[in-house]
Amino acid sequence: MESVTLTLDIALAEQLSRVLTRWEALLPTALAVPDWAQYRAFRWRRFAKSGGLQPVRHPHRLRLADLQRIDRQKAALDLNTRQFLAGRPCNHVLLWGARGTGKSSLIKALLNEYAEQGLRLIEVDRHDLLDLPDIVEPLFERPERFLLYCDDLSFEANDPSYKALKAMLDGSINAAPDNVMLCATSNRRHLLPEYLRENEDARLIDGELHHGEAVEEKISLSERFGLWLSFHPFSQDDYLAIVAHWLERLAWPAGLDEAAQQEALRWALQRGSRSGRVAWQFARDWVGRQGLQCERC
Repeated sequence: MESVTLTLDIALAEQLSRVLTRWEALLPTALAVPDWAQYRAFRWRRFAKSGGLQPVRHPHRLRLADLQRIDRQKAALDLNTRQFLAGRPCNHVLLWGARGTGKSSLIKALLNEYAEQGLRLIEVDRHDLLDLPDIVEPLFERPERFLLYCDDLSFEANDPSYKALKAMLDGSINAAPDNVMLCATSNRRHLLPEYLRENEDARLIDGELHHGEAVEEKISLSERFGLWLSFHPFSQDDYLAIVAHWLERLAWPAGLDEAAQQEALRWALQRGSRSGRVAWQFARDWVGRQGLQCERC
């Protein structure tokens, strides 16, 4: 009987060993210490109860000069960033407005412009904002300057992540590092959904409008960003100018001729948008299709 029991124990141990081996193969490999000299951009990745910075090996190579018809926003963000790089007072930035108008592209181009001056970018997903204290703590002693980048930021009601963001911006007992600037993009100015019924609590007191508590709570988050940059839909002339720029960058010899212009307008009508993103997508399609047709001639 003892030999049977021993045999069963050995078989069970071997089976458990095989199961553990399989589970270990599925677990993520621990991330190495960030190589700030080799890489310019990183993503925060969370694994189980811990997280780490994963290098972006092939970042976008957009240039500031490629971003057309947003000169006001570009100049304001560039100035704020140069203040940041110089160790001067600057503000956290909220870029909000219409989709496809260059908000995210402006951040990426900014990194490429100033990476050689020590600028680094860390992208953080909205769901990982609760990890902000862990993300910024190792950055205090670094000589680099860090853009903490949150793309397409918006929150639902009762989302705990936005309270973590508020504390990071201004409100926690822990001071944020001087070498960290937060840049967020959003389609919403106030980042939280707004409902008509919430405006019913607004009151006029001595001729001044005072919002209700729900609206004040939503406004308080976006107000913690010192620099607001708004992005609006492009006019037809702006859209065509952006198309012409990308056709030139893609080395299309005919440029924005009559045929390309008519097709560009038709493309925007089909997409229901005249944005920089739509202009870039049209230019790629046009140059690709025309080039293929030329090969067949």
